[in-house]
Amino acid sequence: MGDDDIDLSDNPEWTEEQFAKARHRGPQKAPLKQPISIRLSPEVIEHFKAGGPGWQTRIDAVLREYLASR
Repeated sequence: MGDDDIDLSDNPEWTEEQFAKARHRGPQKAPLKQPISIRLSPEVIEHFKAGGPGWQTRIDAVLREYLASR
Protein backbone atom coordinates (compact mmCIF):
# COMPACT_ATOMS: atom_id res chain seq x y z
CA MET A 1 0.00 0.00 0.00
CA GLY A 2 1.52 3.29 -1.04
CA ASP A 3 0.71 6.88 -0.08
CA ASP A 4 -1.52 7.19 -3.13
CA ASP A 5 -3.72 4.37 -1.77
CA ILE A 6 -4.64 6.24 1.43
CA ASP A 7 -8.15 7.73 1.42
CA LEU A 8 -7.86 11.33 2.64
CA SER A 9 -11.34 12.38 1.50
CA ASP A 10 -12.63 12.84 5.08
CA ASN A 11 -9.72 15.11 6.12
CA PRO A 12 -10.58 18.82 6.20
CA GLU A 13 -8.47 21.22 4.18
CA TRP A 14 -6.19 23.57 6.14
CA THR A 15 -5.80 27.21 5.23
CA GLU A 16 -2.50 29.08 5.35
CA GLU A 17 -3.82 30.93 8.41
CA GLN A 18 -4.49 27.65 10.21
CA PHE A 19 -0.98 26.44 9.44
CA ALA A 20 0.46 29.72 10.74
CA LYS A 21 -1.51 29.42 14.00
CA ALA A 22 -0.67 25.75 14.52
CA ARG A 23 1.43 25.10 17.60
CA HIS A 24 5.06 24.41 16.91
CA ARG A 25 7.63 23.09 19.31
CA GLY A 26 9.81 25.96 20.45
CA PRO A 27 13.53 25.90 21.10
CA GLN A 28 14.65 23.46 23.75
CA LYS A 29 15.18 24.97 27.17
CA ALA A 30 17.85 22.45 28.13
CA PRO A 31 20.81 21.15 26.14
CA LEU A 32 19.94 18.40 23.72
CA LYS A 33 20.36 14.86 24.87
CA GLN A 34 22.18 12.45 22.60
CA PRO A 35 20.31 9.42 21.31
CA ILE A 36 22.28 6.22 21.93
CA SER A 37 21.75 2.50 22.01
CA ILE A 38 22.36 0.78 25.34
CA ARG A 39 21.83 -2.78 26.55
CA LEU A 40 20.18 -3.09 29.96
CA SER A 41 19.02 -6.12 31.89
CA PRO A 42 15.31 -6.93 31.60
CA GLU A 43 14.88 -6.33 35.34
CA VAL A 44 16.21 -2.78 35.06
CA ILE A 45 13.96 -1.99 32.10
CA GLU A 46 10.88 -3.48 33.80
CA HIS A 47 11.59 -1.52 36.99
CA PHE A 48 11.82 1.84 35.24
CA LYS A 49 8.97 1.20 32.78
CA ALA A 50 6.71 0.21 35.69
CA GLY A 51 6.89 3.86 36.80
CA GLY A 52 5.11 4.93 33.62
CA PRO A 53 6.10 7.52 31.03
CA GLY A 54 9.46 9.18 31.55
CA TRP A 55 11.31 5.97 32.33
CA GLN A 56 14.30 6.95 30.19
CA THR A 57 14.49 10.30 31.98
CA ARG A 58 14.49 8.47 35.31
CA ILE A 59 17.36 6.26 34.16
CA ASP A 60 19.22 9.42 33.15
CA ALA A 61 18.58 10.92 36.61
CA VAL A 62 19.93 7.82 38.36
CA LEU A 63 23.07 7.88 36.22
CA ARG A 64 23.56 11.60 36.89
CA GLU A 65 23.18 10.98 40.62
CA TYR A 66 25.79 8.23 40.37
CA LEU A 67 28.21 10.59 38.62
CA ALA A 68 27.65 13.30 41.23
CA SER A 69 28.45 10.86 44.03
CA ARG A 70 31.87 10.06 42.54
